[in-house]
Amino acid sequence: MKDALGKDVKLPFKRMDWDESMARFGTDQPDVRFGMELKDLSDIMKDVDFKVFAGAVKNGGQVKAIAVPGGADKYSRKDLDQFAGYVERFGAKGLAWLKVTEDGFNGPIAKFFKDADLRQKILEKAEAKPGDLLLFAADNSRVVADTLAYLRVEIAKQQNMIDESKFAFLWIVNWPLFHWDVDLKRYVAAHHPFTMPNEEDVHYLMNDDEDPHKAYAQSYDIILNGLELGGGSIRIHTRELQERMFKALGFTKERAEAQFGYFLTALDYGFPPHGGLAIGLDRFVRLLADRENIRDVIAFPKNSKAVEPLTSAPSPVANKQLDDLGIFVAEQDQKK
Repeated sequence: MKDALGKDVKLPFKRMDWDESMARFGTDQPDVRFGMELKDLSDIMKDVDFKVFAGAVKNGGQVKAIAVPGGADKYSRKDLDQFAGYVERFGAKGLAWLKVTEDGFNGPIAKFFKDADLRQKILEKAEAKPGDLLLFAADNSRVVADTLAYLRVEIAKQQNMIDESKFAFLWIVNWPLFHWDVDLKRYVAAHHPFTMPNEEDVHYLMNDDEDPHKAYAQSYDIILNGLELGGGSIRIHTRELQERMFKALGFTKERAEAQFGYFLTALDYGFPPHGGLAIGLDRFVRLLADRENIRDVIAFPKNSKAVEPLTSAPSPVANKQLDDLGIFVAEQDQKK
């Protein structure tokens, strides 16, 4: 930073637990250069007449909101409908919103919040004031996080809320060791299955009467301005703990031996404690160069057709090379 931009970086970098990052920003790659953080209103909304909110909480979900400063006059219903259409890709079934006025709320769901005490609780929890726009997400935690994390950053860009001259470095630490995969319907490793749990959480894996999926990991990502620059972890270095990790992921002893027997045997010979960090240098250079597209800082970038124009890669190779790899390439009919 000093050599490239003449900027002094304040050390040490701030650290934030993964749980806090998800709660406040809806992402593990938060841009902390501006506010508009997520506020949890679940406890307020669990008994309201608006069934979308009350139902989400009853079903184990959340109701969260962001307050857009001065957003009441800046966004029309048409603008908000466009946001609603976009967040469908995150699984959101819609986008509820309220405009805060001196007299209360305006908007399609305002009729459910006529009670003055309820309105005051919402305003206090959401840290909103007259003139602001409240955007809500009500669903499971993943949908809520993805929806509001997107809206937060997109609106901040639109309203020029981000100080582009600022470089906010941040460590995200204490990641969960596992996460639930909705599609696979089972727990998977949050990073990879060789990550060391926190020392105080090892007992979750080692004791048969405890839930291993409660453990957190000795893993960490370094974030700059909402972009992951790199990540790493401390690795498991004993066979017993590694076997327990495989078991927590649903591996039988036979399957673990079949797929990772060579590695488990190597662990028997004695691994030193070890770990590391990998940095995405091209991402870092893009930020230093103030470029929007990472292709601008890559030596041989591919275009939208996945072709590298300078060398025309990927280019045809000799049949002998294909034969060695057991690959057959079918010729395309250029007339089609």
